[in-house]
Amino acid sequence: MEHRVVITGMGIWSCLGQTLDEVCKNLYDGKSGIIFSQERKDMGFRSGLCADVPKPDLKKLVSRSMRQFMPEEAQYAYMATKSALEHAHLNQDYIDTHEIGIIYGNDSVAEATMVALDRFREFKDTSACGSGAIFQSMNSTVTMNLACLFRLRGINLTSSAACASSSLAIGNAYLLIKNGLSECIITGGAQEANMYCVASFDGIQAFSTREDDPAKACRPFDKNRDGLVPGGGAATVILESYEHAIKRGAPILAEIVGWGFSGNGDHISTPNVDGPARSLELALHNGGVSPERIGYLNAHATSTHAGDGREAMAIKQIFGDYAVPVTSTKSQTGHEMWAAGAAECIYSMLMMKNGFIAGNINFEEPDEETACINVIPETVERHFDMFMSNSFGFGGTNSTIIVKNL
Repeated sequence: MEHRVVITGMGIWSCLGQTLDEVCKNLYDGKSGIIFSQERKDMGFRSGLCADVPKPDLKKLVSRSMRQFMPEEAQYAYMATKSALEHAHLNQDYIDTHEIGIIYGNDSVAEATMVALDRFREFKDTSACGSGAIFQSMNSTVTMNLACLFRLRGINLTSSAACASSSLAIGNAYLLIKNGLSECIITGGAQEANMYCVASFDGIQAFSTREDDPAKACRPFDKNRDGLVPGGGAATVILESYEHAIKRGAPILAEIVGWGFSGNGDHISTPNVDGPARSLELALHNGGVSPERIGYLNAHATSTHAGDGREAMAIKQIFGDYAVPVTSTKSQTGHEMWAAGAAECIYSMLMMKNGFIAGNINFEEPDEETACINVIPETVERHFDMFMSNSFGFGGTNSTIIVKNL
């Protein structure tokens, strides 16, 4: 027996805000969360651009003994998850008596690993790493920390798949619930926002250098795009079977109706058209959804020439003559990387629930590849009941989710 999978709660820690209402307003207003960091330039970055993600203060929320195990991204994830659980009306008493699982996206821990090993090399003593270092530096740090902090007894799994990590986390949680292997799973993704985690990206000239006007630097699909802008934060979505949500009287926000995934089987960093197109096609096929039912598409588009162009061609290949409205919220947030898929699911949910499509800011003119799709440059009032969200990552890993309003 297959089960319907619904979304009952959302929480986010973003450069656009830390509450759903604040994020929704900033999406609508076309606010950019991107700034110029002199600190990065002074450290030797080619680009000083980044998203402005505030650091949470967990001192009154998490004990000191537990905070020592939490790197930056786990702190973001804790705040997002706390908000999502409250939004879903899931309290600790309920969690303690039911099997709630977690599948969360994370694909690196740079700063915590660097700090621990620097101390080891400085003092030539492994104990200098600190007792929390191993737990901070493991790729599964977010899920292990959240599972302990919220006393989760269900599945405990990290999704590690580059910039598709959190979208694949949502997809795998959806699949488990759909097939009756779990009733409720906390899912999402997190990304540290410090300079050390993206130094190597800057080293391969992946970032925009439009430093004179940071708010206009990230320009997905635009002819004059010159690279992505690094971001970070965390986003959490609570998934439940429809029966489980009804039984406990949960607020039912939307339903996941389709998931598609694929591998490019090609270059490790340069995307192609066929891989993304298969992901979109499978999401539609697996959900039994015709392209014309998609009212909005949140694109992966990061503001790179190759990535944006090939995604546009993949969208055109699957949607044909139907000019589905397309934007990339990365124009406002930069690339939230391992958190991007989950964050963009929430951004799209906020638009769907509030009857608007946030504009793809900084989109002024398409190029030959991006002219084939319907990019919405400014916020428009638009009712839609179903959206598609794309997430593509290094290594050619692709994930596409379709969500229906309820």
